[in-house]
Amino acid sequence: MDHKLSVLVQVDLQAQDVHLVIVGCVTEANQHALHPVVARARTLISSMTVTVDLTGAAHLEAVAVELLRAAIHHDHALSGAGPVEILVPAALSDHPPVPHHANTLTGGTRTRTGSPVLRAA
Repeated sequence: MDHKLSVLVQVDLQAQDVHLVIVGCVTEANQHALHPVVARARTLISSMTVTVDLTGAAHLEAVAVELLRAAIHHDHALSGAGPVEILVPAALSDHPPVPHHANTLTGGTRTRTGSPVLRAA
């Protein structure tokens, strides 16, 4: 299986919303590549909501979602930035964890607290 990650950034200035559509494989080893993308999206306008949509990922490891959520929550440099919502599929795939060397990078309810919210789609 080709474990690549792709991100599409959609910005709606009128709705003050940034939607990050993630496709491909999100694993424990490559989820860190999303951190700077989420951080940059949060700096566009301080009150914007950033939605990280993982529902289109072909392979999504539960541990990767938890690591991403924790990284967003503990990013104190962006404490005044807008909230982050993480959308995950209702059921995660049963794909076994991927070894770190096999990964490459190519290319609920919303809250106003700034902490990421996990929501099943």
